[in-house]
Amino acid sequence: MKTIITAAIAALAITGGQAMAQDGKMPFGSKDDVAYAELIWDLMESERLVGQDMLRSTPYEGTDPHGMMLETFYSQATIDGHTGDLIVKRNFGPAGVTKDQVLASPDQHLAAITVMFRREEGYDPEDNNWFWVKYLPDGSLDKTPNGMQMAGKVAKGMDTGCIACHKAAAGDMVFTSDHLIAD
Repeated sequence: MKTIITAAIAALAITGGQAMAQDGKMPFGSKDDVAYAELIWDLMESERLVGQDMLRSTPYEGTDPHGMMLETFYSQATIDGHTGDLIVKRNFGPAGVTKDQVLASPDQHLAAITVMFRREEGYDPEDNNWFWVKYLPDGSLDKTPNGMQMAGKVAKGMDTGCIACHKAAAGDMVFTSDHLIAD
């Protein structure tokens, strides 16, 4: 998986940060994408999914590109009058970090927060209307090496990246883990 994300970042670097969807438009990182990502962050903060007083869960083993330990929350949220599915994944690292280390000091190990939010019908029907975003722990948007903000249809039209990887998930572009299955 690390190879896939590295290839996606390399592709962005090669195109000078102007990764283009098949229609010739930049697929993510626009002012509208950034503004919508800010609305999602504000909502997550009010629901205590991020921020100083965030709810905690028991982390489970993860993998690249998300993190070696993860916490995932599945919910619904209403943004601008639209209610959609919300998946919030807290990504902890570095490589080799243990569950006990994350439990003892979660803020020290939090590397990123990746989110999928199902937008209104017609947003991106080809990809089940998912809006993708990657935040740094402070709520700022993560960026590709060339400065593209990672919000919107991240890497749409590319052979690698969020959308390309999640197309491999059975069903609704959502990967689940065994930790969700009761023993």
